[in-house]
Amino acid sequence: MNDNELTYEIRGAVYDVYKAMGPGLLESVYEEALNFELQKRGLRVERQLEVPIVYNGNILKTPLRLDMLVEKQIIVELKSVEELQKVHYKQLLTYLRLMDKQVGLLVNFNCDNILSNIKRVIN
Repeated sequence: MNDNELTYEIRGAVYDVYKAMGPGLLESVYEEALNFELQKRGLRVERQLEVPIVYNGNILKTPLRLDMLVEKQIIVELKSVEELQKVHYKQLLTYLRLMDKQVGLLVNFNCDNILSNIKRVIN
């Protein structure tokens, strides 16, 4: 699948999870439900994947953890916050650069309209 087809599938899965569960739950609950939904659609998902950080040629002892990597291609960063902030976009962009990926989705489940709270971020 190309990036567009894959992000379309992920968006559909996000919508289905939101429709079933609604807003106001913990991020970890949405992550587990979305993982189930994506796997049900036949997609490979890695959760809480460690992102090594290299500084001056040294791997730092404290890795970052991204929420989900779908099909080794799309990073999905989940939030359950009042409102997405600039730092959330920067966080995903940093993950994309560190993992050498092109496309990520930033999703905020704590909202009234999930479709306007799925943001595509390009590296």
